[in-house]
Amino acid sequence: MIDSHTHLDSCGPPNAELVAAAAREGVARILTVGMDAATNRSALQAAEDFPQVLTAVGRHPNHAEGFDDADLADLHALAAHPRCAAIGETGLDYFRDYAPRADQERAFHAQIELARATRKPLVIHTRAAEDDTVSTLRERAHGLEVVMHCFSMPDRLDECLAAGYWVSFAGNVTYPKAVDLARAAARVPLDRLLVETDAPYLAPQPVRGQPNEPANVVHTARLIAELRRIPDEELEAAVERTAAGLFGW
Repeated sequence: MIDSHTHLDSCGPPNAELVAAAAREGVARILTVGMDAATNRSALQAAEDFPQVLTAVGRHPNHAEGFDDADLADLHALAAHPRCAAIGETGLDYFRDYAPRADQERAFHAQIELARATRKPLVIHTRAAEDDTVSTLRERAHGLEVVMHCFSMPDRLDECLAAGYWVSFAGNVTYPKAVDLARAAARVPLDRLLVETDAPYLAPQPVRGQPNEPANVVHTARLIAELRRIPDEELEAAVERTAAGLFGW
């Protein structure tokens, strides 16, 4: 089993305890995601420390304020690290507007081009900005491997699939009221499907209310397997193949 996204935010990088707990649940690989200059480095350090861990480096839209050429140069340098498997999270977040929209757009556009230059997958965050995010990807990301992280727009699923994107579901797909999201998870082709924790957020229903961690991705995978009416093992094997192809495991 693979946890395809683990935030580096208040949780810090995966440590030995979290990695061991994940392994006990059969989670053999973890992609941890940097948010800014400091957490990108923490993520890469974790990837150096644990062979199970790979890293995505990027500038999250909520941390995009003041993004400039120096920040882009820093991302270029970090993306060259052999343990960096993807670029992002990047995208647009209008929910709280922690960063000016012009800065978010500049960082987003730059990271699209970084993914193109490095030939690495692009991990997308979007919140309350679906129209602008999808429009930007349509205009600028042609030919890239695009992962829609923590998928939250089931009404646009067909559009994302038609564009060839990968769709990743977090623990919120397990919530009783997330009916439309669950229907989307049942429809994504197996070779386009990923699962994730988005730790420390969105703990799946069996552990809801607790800080999330990579081990909990198994709850999300089991629910999606149930929705699709396939054995857990079939879902897990498909996710592992897909993640291995995308991220180079």
